[in-house]
Amino acid sequence: MEEYKPDKYITEEQIEMARYAKALSHPVRIYILRLLSQQSCCYSGDLAEILPIARSTLSQHLKELKRAGLILGTTRPPKIMYCLNPETWEKVKKSFANFLEK
Repeated sequence: MEEYKPDKYITEEQIEMARYAKALSHPVRIYILRLLSQQSCCYSGDLAEILPIARSTLSQHLKELKRAGLILGTTRPPKIMYCLNPETWEKVKKSFANFLEK
């Protein structure tokens, strides 16, 4: 899929916010982010035990969150450890706060 390019109406910030909003658009992803915000990191296997969804579905949700930069995945064979991406998370909070204030 081709990435949208900014023009005189659409800014980089709007494109970025839309990417975050897309990643936040599913309740399971919100749950994963909430869980990761309450602890330093979590293994995908632990998430699979908590969530009543197929591992392949969980993998797709994690992939979407990672693509948006909201989480980081570190491979520690045979497991993958996921954490919030603090830099991006702060950016998301500021972007949405500014947007909602206006």
